[in-house]
Amino acid sequence: MDIRGIDHIELYVGDARQAAFYFSTAVGFEICGQGGPETGLEGQRSLLLCHGDIRLLLTSGLSAEHPAARYVQRHGDGIAVVAVEVDDVSAAYAELVGRGATGVTPPTTRTGADAEVVIAEVDGFADVRHRLVQRRGEGGEFLPGAITATASTTDGHPPVLAEIDHLAVCVPPGQLDETVRHFEALFDFAQIFEEHIEVDGQAMNSKVVQSPSGLVTVVLLEPDRTRRPGQIDAFLDQHAGGGVQHLGLRTDDIVGAVEALGRRGVRFAGTPASYYDALEARVGRIDAPLHRLRELGVLVDSDHDGQLLQIFAESMHVRRTLFLELIERRGARGFGSGNIKALYEAKERELAAVAATPQGVGA
Repeated sequence: MDIRGIDHIELYVGDARQAAFYFSTAVGFEICGQGGPETGLEGQRSLLLCHGDIRLLLTSGLSAEHPAARYVQRHGDGIAVVAVEVDDVSAAYAELVGRGATGVTPPTTRTGADAEVVIAEVDGFADVRHRLVQRRGEGGEFLPGAITATASTTDGHPPVLAEIDHLAVCVPPGQLDETVRHFEALFDFAQIFEEHIEVDGQAMNSKVVQSPSGLVTVVLLEPDRTRRPGQIDAFLDQHAGGGVQHLGLRTDDIVGAVEALGRRGVRFAGTPASYYDALEARVGRIDAPLHRLRELGVLVDSDHDGQLLQIFAESMHVRRTLFLELIERRGARGFGSGNIKALYEAKERELAAVAATPQGVGA
């Protein structure tokens, strides 16, 4: 299965304009396209957001029967479609169905003035679908005839985020191996990492799968129910089942990105000050001011190939489910397994703070 990379991510949200306001104002995305009944997208309103090579499509249902409305009613705002670019949609769709995937939308072609886009969809994991995308021609239209380009809304600042690094998916207990097999059998992904993590009486299993091209990576997380409930259990409860917990966005300058997004209003999970006391003894010399990493809460980990710097934003959703991760890779190919404990601690503090907040105040 020849997957070139992630073409875009579609989120189903209660109010596309409100969600776009957060992503554009706080994260720095540009609203670069829109669609609705007037463009042939019956029963929905969609806004396309762009930042670097990242494209997010925000879709709201205009009726209770629309799939986006049903998704939001069950899960809240979240990632509902992962779209990957392939060389031949028709061949890939036929291959996936032949391998046992359930077809949702057969190959459909949309033609514009200078480009042609072919899409198809199959069922994926949980309530997340896989979309196949094939682009031909030189035109830059996202989806000809359905999503029309809008006037630039950029504030003149260059993008601080480059591309989608990975998706992290929470699955219910007992479904981790099944989900790994889903990616292996259908898309020829390979498992590249696994780990059992225990933190303060909580535990989880983690496996990472990656496309043959190395351009699509999915981190899978499953709670260990033999231990006390933790953040993975909280996600599964609040999200009403499995789904994408966070979206990892790669940046070439994490200090600059955190500073820029922080000024815009993005709040990041805190990190214990003691984390930095022996940091360089654990990961080696860091080519960044340690005092700035401490002030910003940026985490650092290392593997045989180098270092990575990462930080997790607080969830912007009322259910405290989907959130963003910023990650800068300095050779490292891992996902910060040495920082899992710090992530757990930070997320637990956030959940505890939310639980202690009086109902209706600051929610």
